[in-house]
Amino acid sequence: MSHNTPTSAPPAPPPHTHWEDAAAILTGVLLVSVGVVFFKQAGLVTGGMAGLSFALHYATHTGFGVWFFLLNLPFYWLAIRKMGWAFSIKTFCAVALLSLVTELQPRFLQLEAIQAPYAAIVGGMLMGVGMLVLFRHRCSIGGLGIAALYLQQRYGWRAGYVQMVFDCLILISAFFIVDTERALWSILAALTLNQVLSMNHRPGRYGG
Repeated sequence: MSHNTPTSAPPAPPPHTHWEDAAAILTGVLLVSVGVVFFKQAGLVTGGMAGLSFALHYATHTGFGVWFFLLNLPFYWLAIRKMGWAFSIKTFCAVALLSLVTELQPRFLQLEAIQAPYAAIVGGMLMGVGMLVLFRHRCSIGGLGIAALYLQQRYGWRAGYVQMVFDCLILISAFFIVDTERALWSILAALTLNQVLSMNHRPGRYGG
C-alpha cells in the first residue's frame, strides 16, 4: 500500500541585500552602456526608451544620455503608483547612472570602427544581459515598459502588445533618421535584445 507523502514547498529565497542591489545596478548599467557604444558607433537604433533616445540623439545631435534621462522623468510617478518606492528609486538610480556613464564613456572607451551586423548582435546581447541583471533585482531602465503596464491595468490593453507597438513605431522612425541598411540592422538589434530577455526572464525561474 503506497502512501502519498505531502511535499512541503521549498523555502522562499532571501531577498537581495542593498549591497547586492547596488552591485547589480552597476553591473547592469555598465553592460548596457557598452551596448550603447556599439549602437552609436554603428549608427543603429533599438526599441524601448533607449531606442527613442537614439532616434532623438541622431536627429538633434544632443547626447544620448541627456535624452535618456529627460525622457524617463514623466514615468516615475507611474512607477511609484504601480511598482512601489523601492522599484522606483532603484530605477531612477539606474537611469541616472546610465545617462552619466554614456556621456563620460568616450573618455574611457573609443572604437575606431565596428561593423553593423556585429554591433546589432553583440550590442543587443550586451544590452539584453544588462537589462536582465537589472530586472532580477526589481529595477528597470525604461519608462515605456512602465507605461505599458499602466495602460494594461487602466484600460485592459495587453502590456506585451502595447510594448510591441511602441517598439515598432520607434523602429519605423529609424528609416527616417538613418539609412535603410542601418534601419534594417536596427531591427535585428531589437530582436536580439528581446530574444535574450524572453529566453531568460520568465516568472518562476528566478527568485530573490
